[in-house]
Amino acid sequence: MKKIIGWAAAILLGVVLLLATGYRSEIPVSELEKSYWTKESDYVTVGDAKLHVRRMGQGPMLLLIHGSFASLHTWEIVQKELAHDFTTISVDLPAHGLTGPIPSARYSTDDFAQLMFGLIDQMKIDTFSIAGNSMGGQVAWKMALHKPSRIRKLILIDAAGIQQTIAGTTSKPLLFTLLQYQSVRKVMSRITPRFVFRLNMQQVYANPDAFTDEVLDRYYLLMRREGNRDATMLRLQQVNADLQDSIQFIQTPTLVLWGAQDRWIPLAAGEQFHRLLPNDSMIVLPDAGHVPMEEVPEKTVTILRQFLQGQRN
Repeated sequence: MKKIIGWAAAILLGVVLLLATGYRSEIPVSELEKSYWTKESDYVTVGDAKLHVRRMGQGPMLLLIHGSFASLHTWEIVQKELAHDFTTISVDLPAHGLTGPIPSARYSTDDFAQLMFGLIDQMKIDTFSIAGNSMGGQVAWKMALHKPSRIRKLILIDAAGIQQTIAGTTSKPLLFTLLQYQSVRKVMSRITPRFVFRLNMQQVYANPDAFTDEVLDRYYLLMRREGNRDATMLRLQQVNADLQDSIQFIQTPTLVLWGAQDRWIPLAAGEQFHRLLPNDSMIVLPDAGHVPMEEVPEKTVTILRQFLQGQRN
């Protein structure tokens, strides 16, 4: 009996310590703007969303869409370099970055695809190319599927949207597995230990040592932007239309770019995209994980520029 009481006390103490050390208050967007707003930043209102957008450069239009838990900052180096040849637009999707939550709470990739067309329409742009990473890749290929005449070229970087069982894999990132449970989602909306973010993001990089404290701070602090955590928990419960059987009908010239060491969406998923897409080329980066544009930005810029300027691989 004493042993049981001892174990219970130890568990209770552990929970109390987690609550005490893991609780993190929300951060006002005005505070975050001091670090993450630049001279290229602007807010563009589309429907009920006040989107944080960066527009840089001159030339053919390229829309850059980030992935889950990320922000437009994931494109920072790539956007600056490509701005020499293209008009580049990066955006914080709702529930992410400085944009934050939206009143409608519509956070599916289908909603995001519609929202991105609204953004482009507001900017008076007719045709454009898209690059999307992870969840942003799923948004991108759904845009190409729904309005193909408007998309010049499509770039899928470690993109979501292929069921892993179809791709021949079944594992999921630990964070996504845990967040399937409502009790965990409730806790994570308030208890957000920094070390959990570090462990999670080290899975994303092929070389965990390359994941700097500066990058960790950016992901961690922007997740704590007022409303983002609650909105993220809502987003993860929403259903994305399963359109993977339609991928074979996308005729847009497409580049599939994949990190060979991606532990979030394995290379098998990229190979499945390559098999399905009728008008694509594929490049595998051996020294990259899930976010090549952060891990190997120089290589990513070279590959994207060549593809967008008409040099197929």
